[in-house]
Amino acid sequence: MTPETIDAYGVRLRPFRLADVADTAVACADPVTQRGISGLPDPYTEESARWWITEGAPAAWAGGGAAYAIADPATDRLLGGIGLSQPAPTRGQWEIGYWVAPWARGRGVATAATRALAEQAFAAGCARLELLTAEENTASQRVALAAGFRHEGVRRAANPSRGGGRHDLIAWVRLADDPPGPAARLLPDLPGGRLTDGVVALRRVTVADTDALHRLHTLPEVVANRVPPVPPSRESIERRCRLAESVWLAGRSADLAILDAASGTLVGGCVLYHDEPATGQAMLGCSMLPEARGRGLTTRAMGLLIGWAFDAGVARLWAGTRPENVAAQRVLEKAGFRREGLLRGRLPGPDGTRTDSVLFGLLASDLAG
Repeated sequence: MTPETIDAYGVRLRPFRLADVADTAVACADPVTQRGISGLPDPYTEESARWWITEGAPAAWAGGGAAYAIADPATDRLLGGIGLSQPAPTRGQWEIGYWVAPWARGRGVATAATRALAEQAFAAGCARLELLTAEENTASQRVALAAGFRHEGVRRAANPSRGGGRHDLIAWVRLADDPPGPAARLLPDLPGGRLTDGVVALRRVTVADTDALHRLHTLPEVVANRVPPVPPSRESIERRCRLAESVWLAGRSADLAILDAASGTLVGGCVLYHDEPATGQAMLGCSMLPEARGRGLTTRAMGLLIGWAFDAGVARLWAGTRPENVAAQRVLEKAGFRREGLLRGRLPGPDGTRTDSVLFGLLASDLAG
């Protein structure tokens, strides 16, 4: 590729200029930018920006990559930066990366620039583009999806962390022959961010739910249904909460807090695991805190989740319980599930034993009847 100007989707991609020094320095010193790109100098000064513009960006071009400034087509003011790196010409592959200045965020600049540069790269002969994001960088993950990149997997300990250590990266990929437009999502966002019937409400779990969910998942009767049946650490629950949005965007699961709609208090949790995307099947699980049981809240919460799942395109839901968990079986039946059979020794039990699981299934047509 050559450093020609690209005007597309309401943004301009052009070479960096010395006039961009001040804006580059402010943007790259911003805490959000620093958090997203661990390799940036800290502190990031105008001297750092001048080095990038006079040496770093030209070196990227000379090495077979690209380094564009994202600019406002009307004013030419710097809005961010985007480029191609890690060239693997024999495989027709590059990595695409970007940053957006604080004054330009929330305007779709990253999505527009990513679409524009991806199209230019494919037109120049690229076959495959990778976009790598930190697990907690859900803003960039949403950009990847909006620009047509599909979730491919996790690169374990793929990047050095600021301050030492390493962290995972999530790989999003777009191929030259992928269809245009955003990538389809297996699990869309909740409408308005929540589901409610006026009595209970469901929303995505957040890190603020850590203590309540740790209490829930360390109850003996809840532990007995975990796989394996071992109490989780608070750290593992906190990580689960921190990564809930990322896992949702990847289409693996929707992890939800169940709230008392009147008070907003967390009373339980439920989850939808999209365990068989190819067949349209997902698994549903639900647990309630002791003080919320016996009030019909579990059935209400499951009803909300079931309706959303079928509206999202899930074709079949299933759930399993231990044979002795009669209360859970009654809740499933109230929600419309039908008992389908017994899976012998399906789950790991305590001390190396195996536990049977009673299988329940639900189709959208069951509810229509």
